[in-house]
Amino acid sequence: MRLNCVIVDDEFLARQYLKDYVERISFLDLVGDYDSPLMILEQLKQNTIDILFLDIQMPDISGIDFIKTLHTQPYIILTTAYKEYAIEGYELNVVDYLLKPISFDRFLKAVNKVTDRLRKEGKFKTGADEAPVLKDTYMTIRADRKWYKIHYDDLFYIEGQKAYVTFHTRNKKITALFSLKDLEDKLPAGLFIRIHKSFIVSVRHIETLEGNQIGICGQKLPVGSSYRTQVDNLFS
Repeated sequence: MRLNCVIVDDEFLARQYLKDYVERISFLDLVGDYDSPLMILEQLKQNTIDILFLDIQMPDISGIDFIKTLHTQPYIILTTAYKEYAIEGYELNVVDYLLKPISFDRFLKAVNKVTDRLRKEGKFKTGADEAPVLKDTYMTIRADRKWYKIHYDDLFYIEGQKAYVTFHTRNKKITALFSLKDLEDKLPAGLFIRIHKSFIVSVRHIETLEGNQIGICGQKLPVGSSYRTQVDNLFS
């Protein structure tokens, strides 16, 4: 399933970094970015917007006042430098409230909240065209509106974030819409191991085990209690 989204912010640079964030998430389609909410009225009437990233302080009309004019609204994520509007925003049923400067991790968490709501309503499912293709020595995944080929030798670990996973490779990080459990079941046996509810790691890249942490490529990752035995077996 793909979701249409729109960015409304009177700051050019704010629109630019939000556009970059949207492009990193494979199932988000950016319909447009505008400096005034008045420019999206027709799209809202046609119900062609699923997610609206909306600034609060704008010259024509504030984001808060604009929301109050809507009879029906898309999923709204407020983006602002002013935290004092948070309570009022949530009273207007916004999905999330992001304070600038906004990190990609925080942006991703907000989008997760939208997909959580859609799942509860039975409206959000991963399309077959988004599924990873796993081969003997590599996998191909779709993210950022393109296909990536990831060799297992270059994959250090996979981090789960609810509906998403981030592949930490030798050269880059790639975030895509997959289930960590599905990947665990499909990855080649012996090459990767689940160490935590949020992490699958490459066995060959594990460097140390100290307490309840694994050292891998300069990172310290937690070992969950339910995975401790299989991790210990690697070192016995």
